[in-house]
Amino acid sequence: QVQLVESGGGLVQAGGSLRLSCVASGRTSSTYAMGWFRQAPGKEREFVAGVRWNAYITRYADSVKGRFTISRDNAKNTVYLQMNSLKPEDTAVYYCAASSYSSVRDTAREYDYWGQGTQVTVSS
Repeated sequence: QVQLVESGGGLVQAGGSLRLSCVASGRTSSTYAMGWFRQAPGKEREFVAGVRWNAYITRYADSVKGRFTISRDNAKNTVYLQMNSLKPEDTAVYYCAASSYSSVRDTAREYDYWGQGTQVTVSS
């Protein structure tokens, strides 16, 4: 089992920045692909960003390209999501996820482990 714990969410004004962190514990593996998803009220969970196990390949949803950056530190079992130029439509609960695939995946069903989520609220 792998446990994931997110932190860093909060309330920010439009145009501001937040940095989310996700620490993995348990039977962690640096070969897992990691991803961030988000879910707004009344909407389905959607892919935000993912990073391959070696951190050199990343993928982003079109809605966040150029504003968000995903990174990982395998030595610390931690993945980050730097969010800049935040917009009110970025408001959601953000979830960290780990996939036993080594390559980046962008669908929720391809992830095996999930964190509890952290709330991000962007005010206009």
